[in-house]
Amino acid sequence: MSAIKPKHQRLVLLVVALIALVGAGLLAAFALRNQASYFYVPSELVAKPPEQGRAVRLGGMVEKGSIRTRPDGVTIDFTVGDGKARVPVRFTGITPDLFVEGSGVVAEGRMEGQTFVADNLLAKHDEKYVPREMKDMSAQQVKQVVAETK
Repeated sequence: MSAIKPKHQRLVLLVVALIALVGAGLLAAFALRNQASYFYVPSELVAKPPEQGRAVRLGGMVEKGSIRTRPDGVTIDFTVGDGKARVPVRFTGITPDLFVEGSGVVAEGRMEGQTFVADNLLAKHDEKYVPREMKDMSAQQVKQVVAETK
């Protein structure tokens, strides 16, 4: 019997390596599928809600007049809307400084019944945002400060 030729050995080794690489990729994808956090806007969340308890992100605008603090002092209820739909949200914890009515927010959490229970809030500012330190400066002073920091 003759041994396998070196050319065929390399081909077999390449096929085995390719199968191992594809297998590792599929295993990683399978392991991470439950860790993925999908992003929804209120109209998508209302139209096609995720299964109860699945980790998702909800992004939209905090509706004016909707923020209510519960008696415990750390739990708040508010409504996130996108102009087409509204979703009630409950959050327990310290809110970001930029979290105010009428501002953008991304809430990370899960649906429990009809309420979105947020574990984390990320507040967004508008395009006119200016840091507190620069709020009272003129445009020329701001340019000078920015130039000095470069």
